Amino acid sequence: MALLQVDRLRVEFPARQRTLVAVDDVSLSIDAGEVLGVVGESGAGKSVTGAAIIGLIEPPGRIAGGEIRFAGRRIDCLPDDAKRHIRGREIGSVFQDPLTSLNPLFTVGQQLVETILAHSDRTAADARRHALRLLEEVGIPAPAQRIDAYPHEFSGGMRQRVVIALAICAAPRLIIADEPTTALDVSIQSQIIALLKRLCREHGTAIMLITHDMGVIAETADRVAVMYAGRIVEVGPVRQILRSPNHPYTQGLMESIPRLGSDSAPLAQIDGAMPRLHEIPVGCAFHPRCPDASERCRETRPALRMVADSASVACLLFDDGCADD
Repeated sequence: MALLQVDRLRVEFPARQRTLVAVDDVSLSIDAGEVLGVVGESGAGKSVTGAAIIGLIEPPGRIAGGEIRFAGRRIDCLPDDAKRHIRGREIGSVFQDPLTSLNPLFTVGQQLVETILAHSDRTAADARRHALRLLEEVGIPAPAQRIDAYPHEFSGGMRQRVVIALAICAAPRLIIADEPTTALDVSIQSQIIALLKRLCREHGTAIMLITHDMGVIAETADRVAVMYAGRIVEVGPVRQILRSPNHPYTQGLMESIPRLGSDSAPLAQIDGAMPRLHEIPVGCAFHPRCPDASERCRETRPALRMVADSASVACLLFDDGCADD
């Protein structure tokens, strides 16, 4: 049984004239110790999916359909108190900007100790010792001296390490990491990626890694789910998706990545832009930008279906064996 199972998730945001659908019929699963990368352009619905899993959809937004099961237990319909109990203790979170996750008025030690005490029966002294061990584990130099420092006294990379320490302080079984490396320079990105991979290896922690960076996905993920306009358009083992993408959108993402040794070749780009929530077209949402779109694509919305080797794709090109022609 998968540690996390999301079935046909739908998230809506009521607006003045209509209801906007940010996530539409999304299904995914994550096993213990696995890293699932969720990738797509801004507005694809990646972050909203992560927020729905950890129960952080702000009203008037709501989960309008589907189920979210964690360790076999349905959690999307739990009361707020029960969701808070799961959030932090069983499911941790790491967000893009560490300053939004850290209180500038308290030292990192105070915030770690408070979080540890909230999710365990430790004494204050034992919680502080555990906080020191966590800071050391995530690579904070001289943790005994830095534990009493304030967030503004840390660099961006060090703040993100503190946020990861906060996320793992209760030894959660799943971490939702939403763009955890976006605001960091390349060298710090690689260190954060290595840290997340080590958490998976040593603690068996599952990670849902939300990003727009295919390079981060290639370095970190075991499987990848590609999202477009609130839906998953392709999912499968990361090496297979990166080497032989099936969906035209995934192909466009891969072709837009610079390659070594091809300085003179112009970068490919996907024409157009991600549709706004109130402008998602009928049929396949990608058809206005797709070079292979047919009249059928403008009328029929494709379902996610298995194509080969544990990979699935939502594209009418793969209906009725068309992909093999």
